[in-house]
This record gives sequence, C-alpha cells and structure tokens, in this order.
Amino acid sequence: MANKKNKKHKLKARLPRGFGDRSASDIRATEEMMGKIRAVYERYGFDPVETPMFEYTDALGKFLPDSDRPNEGVFSLQDDDEQWMSLRYDLTAPLARHFAENFNDIQTPYRTYRAGWVFRNEKPGPGRFRQFMQFDADIVGAPNVSADAEMCMMMADTMEALGIARGEYVIRVNNRKVLDGLLDSFGLGGIENESRRVEVLRCLDAFDRLGIKGVLERLTTGRKDESGDYTVGVGLHADIATDLVRIFTKFEDGFLQVPINGELVAVPENEFNKHLSIDSWSAVIKEWAKQTIGNVSGTPQDNPSLISLLLANSLAGGNQTAVAGVNELAGILGVVRSSGYGEDRIRIDPSVVRGLEYYTGPVYEAELLFDVTNEKGQKVQFGSVGGGGRYDGLVSRFRGEPVPATGFSIGVSRLMTALKNLGKLDTTPLVAPVIVCVMDRDIESLGRYQAMTQKLRNANIRAEMYQGNPKQFGKQLQYADRRGSGIAIIQGSDEREAGEVQIKDLFEGKRLSENITDNEAWRAERPAQFSVKEDDLVDAVRKRLELQANDKAAEKQKNDG
Repeated sequence: MANKKNKKHKLKARLPRGFGDRSASDIRATEEMMGKIRAVYERYGFDPVETPMFEYTDALGKFLPDSDRPNEGVFSLQDDDEQWMSLRYDLTAPLARHFAENFNDIQTPYRTYRAGWVFRNEKPGPGRFRQFMQFDADIVGAPNVSADAEMCMMMADTMEALGIARGEYVIRVNNRKVLDGLLDSFGLGGIENESRRVEVLRCLDAFDRLGIKGVLERLTTGRKDESGDYTVGVGLHADIATDLVRIFTKFEDGFLQVPINGELVAVPENEFNKHLSIDSWSAVIKEWAKQTIGNVSGTPQDNPSLISLLLANSLAGGNQTAVAGVNELAGILGVVRSSGYGEDRIRIDPSVVRGLEYYTGPVYEAELLFDVTNEKGQKVQFGSVGGGGRYDGLVSRFRGEPVPATGFSIGVSRLMTALKNLGKLDTTPLVAPVIVCVMDRDIESLGRYQAMTQKLRNANIRAEMYQGNPKQFGKQLQYADRRGSGIAIIQGSDEREAGEVQIKDLFEGKRLSENITDNEAWRAERPAQFSVKEDDLVDAVRKRLELQANDKAAEKQKNDG
C-alpha cells in the first residue's frame, strides 16, 4: 500500500479547449497555399512585415464583440512593470501600432502583408477555435476608394490563383457609411449610442447564421436558440428593425427578393420601382451612366450591383453620411468594371456588415458559393473565407491626425477547408525517407551507416539512419513500414566485405506477401530485395523511387477514373 501511495502522479496529456495540434500534411498544405497567396500579394507590389504576438493592451483597443468575456475577449497578462499586455486578436491593430511607431521611416502609401497566429478569448465550439491563422494585406496612407477597389481586385485574383473558378466565388462590397447613416436616421447616432449601435451591427452581421427572422428577434425582444440559450435583444422598436433588415433585399434569379414578415419574398417586376425608390429602369440607366460607373446598359438581371446601389441609395433616405457611402460604392464599381472585373467576380451588396468596430468606410468579403453539408446534414453555401475594409481611425489613435488605411484578412484554416472540399489542395504526403538500417553498433560501423545516409541526402534524397534501439532488425523494418518508407538500406558484415549494400523495396515486399500466386515472375522482373555496389547506391535508390512513384501515379489514375 505504501508503494501505491508514494507512486508519482502522472500528468494527463490534454489540449486546452479551443486549441489544436497540426500534422505534417496540414503544415505542408498550408505552406503551399500561402505561397500562392503570397505570389499574388507580391505581384501587386506588397512587401512583408512581421509584428510580435503580444502588444500592449491599450494599443490593441477594444474592438471585439466578446465584451462579456474576460479582458474583453483577449488573453492578457500583467508584466513585472505593471503594464498590461495581450495576445493579438487580429493582425490589423498591431500594424496600426507598427506604422505609427515607425512613421518617419515608412514610405507611404505603405503596402504590406503579414501572416500569423491570432488569439480570441471566446467560448470554443465546433469549428470555432481560440487560436487561428490569418493572412492580411493592407495599404496605409491611401485615402481614395481606388485603394479599396484594388483590394477587392486582389482578393478576386487570390481566389483564382488558388484554383477557385469564377462562379465559385464572389467579392461582395458595401460601405459602413450607409449603415451608419441609416442608424443615425433612426436616432442611433452619436457617442451616447455607440455601444447600442455596435450591438445592432453585430446582429445584422449574424444574418448568414440566423436568417432574417433570427436577426429581427435579436434586434427587438431577444432570441432563444435550439439549445434553449436565450440572447437578450437590443430592444429596438419592431418598425425600426423591419426597416433595418431591408439591407438583405437582393436581386436573384430574375426577382427582387424583399424581407417581408421575417422571410425573403420575391416581388413582381412591376413593384421594383416602389422598393428601390426609382421612377423607371430606363431613367436609372441614363442617370447612372453619367456617373463614374461607366457604360451601363441592359436589364435589371444584367446589373445586380446597380440594383444594390439603388437599394443603398433608397436606404440612405437623404442622410449625408449614407449618401457619401453610396457615392464611394459607385466609385469602387467604376474602377473594378474599368479594370475588367465583372458581376461574376466583384459586386455591390448592402448586406455586408463586418463585425469589428473599427471599420469606417467600404467593407468587403470573399464568399465561396458552392454548397457543403453542415453538421446537421443540411446543404448550405460555404460562405466567407476572408474580408476587410477601410479603418481610417485606427492609426489616428496613435498619431492624433487622420491616417487613411484599408486592408483585408484571409482566414487560413477556413480557406484550407474550402480548398479541400473543392479538391484544390494537394494533400499528397511527402515521399517518406529512405531508412538506413543499423546492423552493427560499433563506432566504425555507425560512421559508415551515417556516411551512406549523407550520400543520399547530398543527392537530394530524403534519408535517415535508424536511431532507435537496433538490437532487433525486425523492429527497424517495422519502423520503416510505419513511417511509410518505400526503401530500406541494409549492410551487414558480408555485404561490407563485398563492397555492396542490400536495397529492400518495402512496397514490393508487401505486395508480394499479399499475392503469392505467381511471385516468381515478379521476383525475376523486379525483385523486392537486391544487392548493388556501394558506389551505385544513389543511382539504384533513385531508380527504385521513380518506379514506386510511377506505381502510385498509375494507382491514383485508376482510382480517379
């Protein structure tokens, strides 16, 4: 009994909630994907910069939606000088600090990209992690909407560089000024309504998850979800909430779909004018053709972005802030259309909100349009894989003067999931290393085995000398098999005296053991184990690896066919 009591307590190996380990294949696939993204950023003239994971808490600011979480949704600690530091929750706030701190040394407009881990102190759940990777690109010091238009074009080019075809994605664009003006017209303007205004925006941003009915409940009295959890509503009057969800009006399949009684309802063409506050479509064509959009022609079906602009203009209701937002959207539309980006790539959409507080102008999202099956077995559109917008006030917190900035962020893990669904992510594992077996354990022999290993490595062949306990030769082959290695190199005393090595084809050996009916012919044509001179080791290994690669390619082609 005494021995049991004194037995040392073993720690339980467990991951913290909301965090995850990454496998070699995931890491390699991520690096390949990010290399393609990086190439697009570089082509657009962006340069890399790196900021630390920790920033002073006041430098990050309080822009996250998790005000009910400890430290406002971030992970924080107090340093020995009593300064509070926090793990970054995105890559934008640290960029603002970096630009402000190095203002005199940075050439503006400052075009930069960054990739890194970010952290959110939020309640974890399925597909919702506390640590995840983002890949951002930003322009600081560019006040014109042409910079926002360029960001949208770069997002579109990035999707296509990753193999996502036109028709499988779209970049949706809106302007926070339209929403801010709309809220102002409902009496929700001013500093005194700031927190309530943020709550409204976050409710609207949950449209993809909650639908119109759920958003209306959250905006008014509150909502109980399927688990029974109740979320307190913002407390808006039902009429105001009904007006707000008009932003979800959309033109689809030849119909204007309007929120009515908590649902999107298709309205006939003769009611377009009323819902869009226009006199006639022909008058619209003439009027907007004069503006910065460029040549406009065709039917409403040909111009969904123009329909969205008309909707935004109707929502603006003459509010100066909102009208300014509509004009900026028109400017973006003019630039992207002049650059050859059509409706199938970039379009105006008043329903884009973006949940972070610091956006001050155009906002945009990269949305994937193909269907996937969710955890409930339902077919749903994959949705957003990245987004961003203009944040003219973020750097000015440090500078005390306006510093315009715009940028977007890609959710790396979510984009990887999308590419896997599309079959666009190369998940082929790296060829496993050749294993050089250890037959003799004296220093001289170990030196020879290591020299063989280095000879293979110097020829750009992955190789490793077995470093486990070499007492049992069978354990070494078992290790090689579990590593997925195709070749083992064997040299005992007899082979050493003859100046030879044995090459064991582990894949062929497994195949022969599974099919013994006519293996004499196999052995004659392609033996599973054979001897070569030491000087011929590299050439023999390379040829055998090529044969194995050809076999795998033929098998894959057969399975795919």
